Amino acid sequence: MSAEIADPVTGWGRTAPTAAARLVRPRSYEETVRAVRDCGTRGGIPRGLGRAYGDAAQNAGGSLIDMTALDRVVRVDAKAGTVACEAGISLQRLMEVLLPLGWFLPVTPGTRQVTVGGAIGSDIHGGNHPASGSFSRHVLSLDLLTSDGDIRTVVPGTPLFEATAGGMGLTGVILAATFRLHRVETSLMSVDTERASDLDDLMARLTASECRHRNRYSVGWLDLLASGSSLGRAVLTRGEHAPLAALSARSPARRQPLAFRPGRLPGAPSYVPEGLLGRTTVGLLNELRYRRAPRRRTGELQPISAFFHPLDGVPHWNRLYGRGGFVRYQFVVGDGQEDALIRIVRRIVRRGCPSLLALLKRFGAGDPGWLSFPMAGWTLSLDIPTGRTGLGPFLDELDEDVAAAGGRVCLAKDSRLRPELLAAMYPRLEEFRALRAELDPRGVFVSDLSRRLSI
Repeated sequence: MSAEIADPVTGWGRTAPTAAARLVRPRSYEETVRAVRDCGTRGGIPRGLGRAYGDAAQNAGGSLIDMTALDRVVRVDAKAGTVACEAGISLQRLMEVLLPLGWFLPVTPGTRQVTVGGAIGSDIHGGNHPASGSFSRHVLSLDLLTSDGDIRTVVPGTPLFEATAGGMGLTGVILAATFRLHRVETSLMSVDTERASDLDDLMARLTASECRHRNRYSVGWLDLLASGSSLGRAVLTRGEHAPLAALSARSPARRQPLAFRPGRLPGAPSYVPEGLLGRTTVGLLNELRYRRAPRRRTGELQPISAFFHPLDGVPHWNRLYGRGGFVRYQFVVGDGQEDALIRIVRRIVRRGCPSLLALLKRFGAGDPGWLSFPMAGWTLSLDIPTGRTGLGPFLDELDEDVAAAGGRVCLAKDSRLRPELLAAMYPRLEEFRALRAELDPRGVFVSDLSRRLSI
């Protein structure tokens, strides 16, 4: 088991750096048990590939338990459509194994550079939430190392499972999991793209898409610098896994319909001038993206990697925001709170936040995790460079608007929420705290996020 001092440590947003963490990398269950027992007075937190945007996988002065060496596929049941694997394996590696067998992940976020342990710990969601829910809904069992050194098999329907799914690593270290898969015939997506003239138009189209159940995945990209009659103009993308029959007999993909070869572009440079993605640049890029989108196009075939994870093709794309990084702000408000969503979008537009990546999606019924983010309604995520004057107070005001509407912010993306709003956003927070106090009375598992929010 290797160990080193990691200084500094940040999330993918490169904000809120912390220092003097001891990074340990166990290579077996036994070494992981030893790493937990040796965490020290500042405790420890499991860490995967570092794609949490905020401080959920940071622990200043304490231990970070890097799980990426536990990355084996234990068993694939191609008949039943299940996989058992260690928690440190990435979603990309799973795709490389599963797609040639005709299986795909039940849920994937906007990056495949996430471990299975991270997917469960943050209960990731994707563009198919109304149809499929979040990741933990498909988990059949998981092995959890708790603070007393015991390894427990945890199954859905139990309090420990519901606390662990979305529990941000605070109930223990996920060592392995077994979960269901989704059958596919090709590694391509059949994609429909269309423009929406404004926010009302986009919301109507997303609602109609959900009611028709024709496309499993739907997401709207918003231009949050457009105002007036164009406020909330958007490009709506909907997709479904392409059947083999969609490939023509002359198509090269017909020979290897399940091949998975994600493309890769040159990485972002290590130094990017501050303010590169400011209002002027983002305004021009947003205008270009909207104008280049077709008014309506159906049935375009795209590789899975291009449809789900376009940014993964640019290594270290987070550097484009400069040394100060960016805030990924994501919130959800429930059905019936559409007026609140529109008011919040108007405030963001008036503020002139230069968000190159602003996505609106529908959520279906919430999942059982006590701290899981999704709830039935509307979720908006946006990236904002940290150099914006007055950004902190502005986001505090948005937090209050979200809480007043009965919504919540996403903990896996957060680095700055005030603790007094957490209970209003997550009504099962006290149950989580009580179970955690019973399960981990010495406070072995702790993170910068849990300290900041008093979880």
